Amino acid sequence: MAKTKILYVEDEPFLGRIVKESLESRDYEVAMVNDGKDAFQQFQSTQPDICVLDIMLPHKDGYSIAQDIRKVNATMPIIFVTAKTQTNDLLKGFEVGGNDYLKKPFSMEELIVRVNNLLKLTKQTSSVKTEIVKLGKYEFNIPRYELKQNDNIRKLSHREASLLQILSEHKNATVNRKDVLLHVWGDDSFFNSRNLDVYISKLRDYLKEDPKLQINTIKGVGYHFSVE
Repeated sequence: MAKTKILYVEDEPFLGRIVKESLESRDYEVAMVNDGKDAFQQFQSTQPDICVLDIMLPHKDGYSIAQDIRKVNATMPIIFVTAKTQTNDLLKGFEVGGNDYLKKPFSMEELIVRVNNLLKLTKQTSSVKTEIVKLGKYEFNIPRYELKQNDNIRKLSHREASLLQILSEHKNATVNRKDVLLHVWGDDSFFNSRNLDVYISKLRDYLKEDPKLQINTIKGVGYHFSVE
């Protein structure tokens, strides 16, 4: 069985060596880079299954690397590693294409759980049989993460697509908030719960051209996606 390949970008030599060796001891294949300017070239040559990117890097930060990756691969799982704790910084990571984040310092067990959860989620999304879902005036291309209205195509992030997919699978029904958090984020922490609110607002904005599509909040329960 082929090993899972990880692109790991980290400029702290001591931490980088520990993480790399720990992952390799658990049978992952790790390509490590310590300078942001070299990351995209390594990505192209390695063709990893998942990327773990520090945000603060010399010459090119993790946000920029993620944007470069997203231009050529819309579905690559990306985890940001950050010492930053401001909500805006973390939300920026999701905006540029990140799927998850880890705050320094972190445990190897937490990193591995997040890697495996994200890989599992990506595999589930890519194996969906129905590739295009009709939603009122829109067409939702699930594997391509695209929401189309006439000739206008909006590229969705991994989490936006995953959330819209869940709502689409439960049209005119109520989905439990905790179930959504566990499926899309992997846990139902307070911070992820706040992120979910932000993502629901974004999807409402994306779908606003069709008033027959309504994502209604059911207080204390979850969401009801009304599709006429």
